[in-house]
Amino acid sequence: MDKSMLQGADLDSLPEEDKKRMATMIDQLQIRDSLRMYNSLVESCFSDCVDSFTRKALTKQEETCVRRCAEKFLKHSMRVGMRFGELNQGAATQD
Repeated sequence: MDKSMLQGADLDSLPEEDKKRMATMIDQLQIRDSLRMYNSLVESCFSDCVDSFTRKALTKQEETCVRRCAEKFLKHSMRVGMRFGELNQGAATQD
């Protein structure tokens, strides 16, 4: 969800205080979703890539695995976001 959606959603009739409250809620939801995505990325890549705890640092193999895993995760998330945007835009034009 985006703050710009506030303008296009017939919210002009709301008092300014309610608009600000909704913008704050949207910001909080975006932060929550970002943290969820980050936590999911860390959990997924860590469980897939880290094999042992014999060293403080990652081995070269683990480091490469984590990098690839993170890249795949982020590319996938961007693609899903783009597709969702396309579907959302298509639904908006049908109204």
